[in-house]
Amino acid sequence: MVITKRGLVLGATAVVLTTVAVTGAGLHLSQSQAFLSESPKELVDEVWQIIKHDYVDATFNQVDWDKTRNEYLDRPYSDKEEAYKAIREMLEKLEDPYTRFMDPEEFKNMQIDTSGELTGVGIQIALDEETKKLIVISPIEDTPAFEAGILAKDVITKIDGQSTEGMDVNDAVRLIRGKPGSSVTLTIQREKEEKDYQITRALIEIHPVRYSYRPSPAGGIGFIRLNQFSAIAAQEMRVAIKDLENQQVSGYVLDLRSNPGGLLYSSIEIARMWLKDGTIVSTVDRKGVTDAQKANNRPLTEKPLVVLVDGGSASASEILSGALQDNERATLVGTQTFGKGLVQSVRGLGDGSGLAVTIAKYLTPSGRDINKAGIAPDVVVELSEEQRKELQLNRTRIGTQEDPQYAKAEEILKKEIATKQEHRAASPAL
Repeated sequence: MVITKRGLVLGATAVVLTTVAVTGAGLHLSQSQAFLSESPKELVDEVWQIIKHDYVDATFNQVDWDKTRNEYLDRPYSDKEEAYKAIREMLEKLEDPYTRFMDPEEFKNMQIDTSGELTGVGIQIALDEETKKLIVISPIEDTPAFEAGILAKDVITKIDGQSTEGMDVNDAVRLIRGKPGSSVTLTIQREKEEKDYQITRALIEIHPVRYSYRPSPAGGIGFIRLNQFSAIAAQEMRVAIKDLENQQVSGYVLDLRSNPGGLLYSSIEIARMWLKDGTIVSTVDRKGVTDAQKANNRPLTEKPLVVLVDGGSASASEILSGALQDNERATLVGTQTFGKGLVQSVRGLGDGSGLAVTIAKYLTPSGRDINKAGIAPDVVVELSEEQRKELQLNRTRIGTQEDPQYAKAEEILKKEIATKQEHRAASPAL
């Protein structure tokens, strides 16, 4: 999760190979690039100061942060590239993969709005905190990576033949990015097998919401698939729910599988469309201060709801699914979610570079800290490797009876619809 002065941005990973949306004021400070190019030491100190005041762990992961400042400010810096290298070294002491420095090019890419066109292969990656390997959080649907068969939890061992062992996420991103139409080969380790995937880069336009009406003897079912919590996700979700309500559906299946996250305010707005009351999410910083977001008593529907989740459902997806589960608004079906419950603040620095700093963690309404743990579904439905590949290669089967997780969700939803109808029939007219 990433926060800017205007709002919060949630991401399953520290880096999106296409983009992470960071919009809002406060991304550029008043210091001039010329000044910092002459005094790169100022940039080092600026980063140190931000960590000092905002980092979530007041012990700085048992690092003497004051001593660190002296160590890095005592060094001579001939240019900003040396300062960039020093800053990255300094941040590595925190052993936090989500607190990271971005040079001006990386920061510019991060500021691309999520509602626009994206350039890349369509996956999100992170450095696994335990194994230190590059892992795929999720392929974005209808992108080259998705069509090539890349899956959540895949390990990237090589990029165009170059080993990723010990590779920084930023370096991996630079190798994977490229001009549309060019190709990159990712060597993927899945379980005990390794395989090369040659992927052609492309311009990717993402519409986060897709929906359809499903006829059923129990009453119409609204199927909504949400791929990303982008800037237009809430708007598209509102349109979908209102249209399906006009078609008089009796219940909904909301599919959050392989949804890696996005904007927090988007997840809060969408949660309010389903929840009448109750807490949606709270954040806790190093001082223990809690900021709680709540429903506003204006749901678009109160009809039965089943939510599909899996290991690729992360961050903002976990905010939404956790809120619906803890408030007993929905039944969760699928597999354990990813487990990303940290908040990052994104800051613009004086020379056009940027800094993402872990400043807090978020909790579900019941107070659960799901970081590294994820959210357990109410009903577990595992997919075999063969079934996962089949659904990726034949996307028309997603959200049909040939999709085992959806089939179970629909079965549960029909029972909930029937129970609600029986209860309504048993209630005396007044």
